[in-house]
Amino acid sequence: MDLQSVKLTIRHEFSGKVILITGASSGIGAATAKHFAQFNASLALAGRNLANLKQVASDCKAISCESPFIFTGDLTNEEETRALIESVLNHYTRLDILVNNAATAELGSIEDTSLAQYDRVLNTNVRSVYHLTMLAVPHLIRTKGSIINVSSVSGLRPSLGFLAYCTSKAAIDQFTRSLALELADKGVRVNSVSPGVILTGIHKRAGMNDAAYAEFLQKAEKIQPLGRVGTAQEVATVIAFLASENASFLTGVITPVDGGRHV
Repeated sequence: MDLQSVKLTIRHEFSGKVILITGASSGIGAATAKHFAQFNASLALAGRNLANLKQVASDCKAISCESPFIFTGDLTNEEETRALIESVLNHYTRLDILVNNAATAELGSIEDTSLAQYDRVLNTNVRSVYHLTMLAVPHLIRTKGSIINVSSVSGLRPSLGFLAYCTSKAAIDQFTRSLALELADKGVRVNSVSPGVILTGIHKRAGMNDAAYAEFLQKAEKIQPLGRVGTAQEVATVIAFLASENASFLTGVITPVDGGRHV
C-alpha cells in the first residue's frame, strides 16, 4: 500500500469520529486538533484560554471545513468537567476518542515545593484526568473507542527541579496500564504518549525565565540522543496512530516520543 492509500484509509477511518481533546488551546493539544482535522474528524476542543481556543478552532475549520465544538473551563472543577462531557454529548451525541492532554508544571524540589503547588499539579495532571475519563468511559464503551493519555518522559526518568510534575506523570503511566486492563474486554484501548522536551511553552509557564529556558533547551539537545528537541506535530502524529486501527492490537502501551531520552 502506498503512502497516498494509507492517508486515504486514515482519512476515511476518522471521518465522523468524535474526538475530545483537552488542553487544546496550545502546544501538543492544538497540534493534535489540527492533525485530526485533516482526517475530517468531528472535534471537541477543551481549554482555558478562549481566544487561543477560537484560533485553533478556526485553523481546524480551514483544514476540514467543519467547525469544532469548543468548551472553556477548568477541569479541576468537578462541575465544569461534568458540563464538558454533557456538552460534547449534546452536540455530537457520541464520543469515540478521548485525548487527555491538559497538564501543568511547576518548578520545585522536595525542599521548596509547597503543598499548594503539589496540589495544583496533581489535581490538574492526575485527578482531573481520572474524573474526566471516569465520565467518558461509559460512552467510549458504547463506541468501542480509544483513550490516549499524554504523559511525559519525566514519568519514566526523573527530571531535576520538577518533582511534582514527575510524580504526576508516573501516576498517569500506571493509570494508563491499569485502565487498559480494566477496559480490554469491553473493546476500549488505552495507551499513552510520553513526550521528551517539546517546543510548547510549558516550561516557561512553569516559571522558567528566558535565559533559563534557553539553557534548558541547549541541555535537552545534548541529553536527547537524536540531538534536538521535538515538535508538537511529531507528538500529534503518534497520538493519531494510537487512536487509529493501525494500532488495533495495542493497549496499555507507554510510547516515548522523546528522541531517545528514555534510553
